[in-house]
Amino acid sequence: MSYAEFHFQHVRLTILRVLAEAPGYSANDSVLTDAVNAMGLICTRDQLRTNLAWLEEQRLLTLLHPSPTLTVATISERGADVAKGRSIVAGVQRPSPGG
Repeated sequence: MSYAEFHFQHVRLTILRVLAEAPGYSANDSVLTDAVNAMGLICTRDQLRTNLAWLEEQRLLTLLHPSPTLTVATISERGADVAKGRSIVAGVQRPSPGG
């Protein structure tokens, strides 16, 4: 596995964890980019949007596009299970026990 794939597995888990704790289980791509970067995982907004699209393909979240420059993500039940470690999806880092 390349470093980039390893990195983005962690980014995807972080996105799901942030959404699982967010009010309404939703956040926009700007907030998610800031949250991922605050966790020490350097990620551009474009890279974040690519990972959001991947997560949507896996049915871990849904995306809304209220404007051409804004994307809003909402975690799905399946995504919440992955964020908590109750389910495993290849391409998303599995959380540490108790983490």
